[in-house]
Amino acid sequence: MLPPPQTEREVQLPAFDEAPVRAQLQRLLADPLFNNSKRYPTLLAYIVEQTLRGNAADLKERTIGIEAFGRKPDYDANADPVVRIAAAEVRKRLVQYYYGSAHAGEFIIELSAGSYVPAFREPEAPLAEPGPRPEIHPAVSEIPPQGADAPRAPRRRFWIGSAAAVILAGLIGAAIGRYHPAPKPSNIDRFWEPIVSSHSPVTYCLGEPAAGRAQQPALSQDEPVHIAGRLVVSDVVTLARTIVPLVPSHTAFRVLPASETTFAQLREGPIVLIGAFDNAWTLRITEKLRFRFEVRDGGARLVDRKNPNQAAWGIAGNVTYRNLVTDYAIVARIHDNMTGQPVIIVAGILDKGTEAASEVLYNPVYLDALLAKASKGWDHLNLEAVIQTHLIEGHPGPPDVLAVETW
Repeated sequence: MLPPPQTEREVQLPAFDEAPVRAQLQRLLADPLFNNSKRYPTLLAYIVEQTLRGNAADLKERTIGIEAFGRKPDYDANADPVVRIAAAEVRKRLVQYYYGSAHAGEFIIELSAGSYVPAFREPEAPLAEPGPRPEIHPAVSEIPPQGADAPRAPRRRFWIGSAAAVILAGLIGAAIGRYHPAPKPSNIDRFWEPIVSSHSPVTYCLGEPAAGRAQQPALSQDEPVHIAGRLVVSDVVTLARTIVPLVPSHTAFRVLPASETTFAQLREGPIVLIGAFDNAWTLRITEKLRFRFEVRDGGARLVDRKNPNQAAWGIAGNVTYRNLVTDYAIVARIHDNMTGQPVIIVAGILDKGTEAASEVLYNPVYLDALLAKASKGWDHLNLEAVIQTHLIEGHPGPPDVLAVETW
């Protein structure tokens, strides 16, 4: 069940010209991200129109359910969370839309987490698009990007629901880090160099299971164990393992949910993306890579662009969680031209694949096995790999490297 949004307070919107808002709304509704659905454009059009009419304070879950989706006045919002589900999807699709370079310079319509009131703002000054960059250089992340928005003020309500989860991950990471001293740069050090060498904080962007459930295979039994209803335990393990390389250099980091991570925040420093189908940023950034995620026939799989008919790396939609025997994941280290930042991706089709992939990034045995299949000079190249793990009594076994691409 999706958590109810925060209670709306009195909404004071600045004065703005309605014309660019309405024009942008029509562009959004015409885009495939919205026009292939019925609920998402309905919700977006309704909340924008009501806000323009000065009715933002009335945008509550029940009101939207009745007026936009035709529910009865006494309907049970907990049993029928149509508004919450649609709002979460609209937030994700707005992020995906504005991430595309084709939409740079367009008027911006946003929907913050925990709210049904859209925000409108003028686009930022256009940035020169970076040219092709085949190599990763640590120095790129040492200079903060010009024109980036200032970091947002911290939210009072921490998204995970329990700050203890992140604190625990940090303590685990620090403890593990003490037991892996390296007198000279190891492959792990070299792999993480673009991230660790930055003077800017690293952004850990975590998926939210509830947001991605509709896109994953329909597993009907023994779902993953969650912490405070928002984090999967496997993601906490992944977070702890990927914090380890930051410990020796005392590199600063922050942890954000995918739905609350903005493009401006991603431009502020290196990025670590955790999770796939529950993380819109992972799906967006891997969309043009050789290996990417895809949903088909109720199941999910990894697709190889060089061999699109390859169908072995997937999970059928009719399998139960208890009967899962294999999961697949992507491990990648790339320089993302859109954000101008180095990015590390640790993402499985399901949470077990993510956990297995994270073992590659902190255990030198498995990372060495991956790099043995990479091109010479990999530490100056973009790198992407497909990982397989066999599940044993519901736990991921050792990660196997199936394919590696460097460029």
